[in-house]
Amino acid sequence: MENMTSFNAVYESFFSKITDDMYMEMTEEDTKRDAKDILMSALPSFEFPRHSIFDYDKKLEVFNDVLDDEEINIIATYMIVEWLSRQTASVENSRMKYTGSDFKMSSQANHMSKLQSLMKHYTTQAFHLQRLYGRRKDDGKGKKKANWSRIMQTDKGEWNFVSKP
Repeated sequence: MENMTSFNAVYESFFSKITDDMYMEMTEEDTKRDAKDILMSALPSFEFPRHSIFDYDKKLEVFNDVLDDEEINIIATYMIVEWLSRQTASVENSRMKYTGSDFKMSSQANHMSKLQSLMKHYTTQAFHLQRLYGRRKDDGKGKKKANWSRIMQTDKGEWNFVSKP
């Protein structure tokens, strides 16, 4: 498994970013199954990965390529978006609830608004991480360098300069 990245590496990054008591109540097997569902939903959001994130072994739960920490972080961030999307799509969050002995109504609309705002925040963050990822390259010595030559070059090998008005 030297030339592969385990799904667990992505799961660990995802779970380090969220808190959900539901996972404490689930078995490890059910938690992994749920994380895998979220992962599979999140992968298409990563637009231009340098490594083959769609080449994986579902049974062994590994990517058939080595993903770097930046790619794992982007996928985990999109997993948060999927996880939050699930929260906002929940019937429990749209149903009116009463709490406490005096039947004070809790605000589902406020809760839903906060979840949607949080989801928008993580969607924006994941998009920003992808932009940064696309603008950097590894110099072969473990350091990141600007990727301007690739960004500014067209498919025909010509340079694409933005002219000022």
